[in-house]
Amino acid sequence: MPPAADTASARGEDAHDGGTTAPGAAGGDDGRSRASESGPHGPAGDRRSAGPSSPGGDPPAPVPGVPRGRPPRNAPGAPWRAPTAAALLSCLVFCLGGLLAGSHPFGPTTRNTVDLGQQYLPFHAYWRRLLLGETDGDLFLNWNSGFGSNFLGDYGTYLSSPFDLMVLLFPADRIELALYAVTVAKISAAAAAMALLLPRLRPGPWPVAAVLGTAYALCGWTLNYAATVPMWLDGLLAFPLLCLVGEWARAGRRPLLGPLVVAIAWYANFYTAYMATVGAAVVLFVRLCTADDGARRRLAGLLRAARSVLVGIGLAAPLIVVIFLATRVAQPTPETSFTAVPWPEVFARLLPATASVASPALFIGTPALALALTLPFNRAVAAGVRWAWTAAICLVALSMQWEPTHLLWHAGASPNGIPYRQTFVLCGLLLIAAWLSTASGPPRTPALLGAGTLLTVLTLSSLGNPVVDRWTYPAFAAALALVVLAAAALLLARHRAAGARVLPAAAVVLLVLAQAGETAITGARIERQQLSRVSWSPRLGPWHTDTAEATASKDAWPRYRTDPGEVPGGNDVLLVGGQGADYYSSLTSEVLSGTLTSLGFGSYAKGRHPVSLDNPVTDALFSVGTRIRSTPSAPPRTDRLPEAAVTVTDTPVPPLVTVRPGLRPTAHGFRHGASAFDNQEALLGADVYEVPAAPRRANGPRGAVTLTVGCPAGAQVWFWAPRYRGTAVLGDRRPVAFAGGPPSVMAPMGRLGTVPDSGEVRIVLRPAGKLVLPERPVGCLVEERLTTAVEAATATGATSVRTSGHTLTAELPPGSTGTAVVAVPRISGWTCAAGDADPVPARSHLGLIAVPLDGTQTTVGCSFRPPGLRLGGAVGAAALLCLLATALRHRFLRRTGRVHPACTSGTSGGN
Repeated sequence: MPPAADTASARGEDAHDGGTTAPGAAGGDDGRSRASESGPHGPAGDRRSAGPSSPGGDPPAPVPGVPRGRPPRNAPGAPWRAPTAAALLSCLVFCLGGLLAGSHPFGPTTRNTVDLGQQYLPFHAYWRRLLLGETDGDLFLNWNSGFGSNFLGDYGTYLSSPFDLMVLLFPADRIELALYAVTVAKISAAAAAMALLLPRLRPGPWPVAAVLGTAYALCGWTLNYAATVPMWLDGLLAFPLLCLVGEWARAGRRPLLGPLVVAIAWYANFYTAYMATVGAAVVLFVRLCTADDGARRRLAGLLRAARSVLVGIGLAAPLIVVIFLATRVAQPTPETSFTAVPWPEVFARLLPATASVASPALFIGTPALALALTLPFNRAVAAGVRWAWTAAICLVALSMQWEPTHLLWHAGASPNGIPYRQTFVLCGLLLIAAWLSTASGPPRTPALLGAGTLLTVLTLSSLGNPVVDRWTYPAFAAALALVVLAAAALLLARHRAAGARVLPAAAVVLLVLAQAGETAITGARIERQQLSRVSWSPRLGPWHTDTAEATASKDAWPRYRTDPGEVPGGNDVLLVGGQGADYYSSLTSEVLSGTLTSLGFGSYAKGRHPVSLDNPVTDALFSVGTRIRSTPSAPPRTDRLPEAAVTVTDTPVPPLVTVRPGLRPTAHGFRHGASAFDNQEALLGADVYEVPAAPRRANGPRGAVTLTVGCPAGAQVWFWAPRYRGTAVLGDRRPVAFAGGPPSVMAPMGRLGTVPDSGEVRIVLRPAGKLVLPERPVGCLVEERLTTAVEAATATGATSVRTSGHTLTAELPPGSTGTAVVAVPRISGWTCAAGDADPVPARSHLGLIAVPLDGTQTTVGCSFRPPGLRLGGAVGAAALLCLLATALRHRFLRRTGRVHPACTSGTSGGN
């Protein structure tokens, strides 16, 4: 590696910012002179132990043409060389990994694993349409999903990153490419941010900072988790930026920009920003402990950092409070108990090409890991710095394995799915260690030998671990060989003046090849492993396009809803349009999930993903007048989406607002454990099913069970067993599959066929596991009764319904009494009024919005405002006042000369 040329001089100049700083205020204070520890030249007279001009490392190498004692000034734009190179390199390597995996956009294979295809892709498609004014709702309310959902909460959870505006740069049929571009942009920005941070911690060669910035952005956490959860990548970017805020606070600089950076980080994704803030606090603590500042300066820096964080979070409060309150009313998930993974598996995750959602993805590349492991043995770095950073890294690693601190990292709630979501912070700390050990020059032979010993121990401990891939050790060996060659080139350069320039450059090239090649292989292998181990959705194709065209041609909202049915993936209405029940979000309300489940709808993701139910009674309840059905020609594949036959069916249904004479709103939902058939009838206000008593059971061959009941001839036979997994067959008809698997999956009610003339219904069940059925699993729908009920509800219902972004207004027949029932789930945030009355929080009737009528009103109006918006706005306004007060105070102090020159001089001054 080339020696550091851009180091700060004894005058205290910050060679990266161009301004003067107080001792210990800018990068370079990590290195207290070790002369005070072991004599004038360190232990055993080691003259590499520097004085004040060399913070914690080798003295700056002589530069031709520059007098000794005066460092070279940075060339224009030099501070941005490392960030620019890191961004470009990370973009190239990440794309190369996709090319090797053959995934979109470089190959035919889908990238839409798990929630990428079911949540993030549909939400980004909807976000693009919303920005272009092509949706029925607005930033407050999404009329398309879940029969009406809180969109501001979803926006803050999935779409609030500034990078997500990039979807406007792509056409509607290239939304997958748009999301990939967003992902690459976030990764590149994270690499640039880390490359910008490292020289602020200690001056050093920009090529090394660029490589380590790339290693951070493409760590295992990114490749294994965040590349398919793009909203988490905002936390990856936030960590180095928040560390920069800590550096500014220590130096008393940028009092306005610091809070704004915090605000943007928390606004973009508060969940990972919280973890990044905790990690930045660790970095700030270590920096304060290793600085040559007095106690007063340390306390002042700490208070300035706290002010930046509090004001920044306050500025983001209008969104954070909305998300927090939406989380409180969301469908709860089963409590998860944290179990630490064995340490050999943790160590194995440091190696390339390992993948698992149950253990921390710690891969940072063998070259970067080797450099990080040299820090404890690198005597060119001050002992206090070495041991403080080593201790911090070890304590953070231990905190990930202990439940109380695990809960602290995750804001008090152990997450479902991936338990080690804070791993990117530990990856960042390892790369900071690699930089501190390398910035002042290549580590000496003892440090390299110590790192090699540690690396060997870690590798041997991972032998036989199930997370190890067949490519792990070959990739590790190839990268290690290039690292050894790079080290040999550096050792040779120290003893041969002829190669003093060429050999260090060759060493850097070898390290770049090792880091980039190993990371690209790791990314490709992880993509392949994910496709074989987890659920996936096919790429968008003609099936989606044909369904979207059919939906658009029949859309008549708000006169009635158009349900696009099920297409591959999830959140169908966000992709193809319409107004259905399908909705998958972390903020799916408990009211919506409970109401739909009680009516016979199915769900995934422990109730947070309700799906459409093709049932004429629920269509009448929710005013679904057009239903799109798709029949694929073949099962979906990872590289191809089959064509599908799309059919459209229109059915007369009541309007979106109906009137129930004599009914008063209820304060509760459906009775717990009641039959879904009974619940449908209760909400409809009419008896349309014949629900037989408990059916007779008879065991058949090979585990089959036969249910026998009696029903009116010609009625539709419906089977409701949300926990059942297997098939059900009525007579000689085709089997109907049910995929219940509680608590994650609840099977929807399904139609089996028509009751024969004999009136005897025989259903043969072939369960795939334990047979769990409700007391009355069979209901027979008498279509004539349903037709009569629909006609009656239509006759007394609204004569017209109008909707805007987040409001609904209905005209009612004169003299309407009882209760107006709006076919919209009564989630938190709705206010309604009849006639000219003042709006009040909406009432509920069995989970739907209800408005009492007394016969004098002819209109009903409802409006939705996300809960927490007013409170969050008040907190945000107070934070803004604090920021303005800070600006005025800073301006006053600068005018009166009470601000240190570091706060105002050069390019680093001001805001």
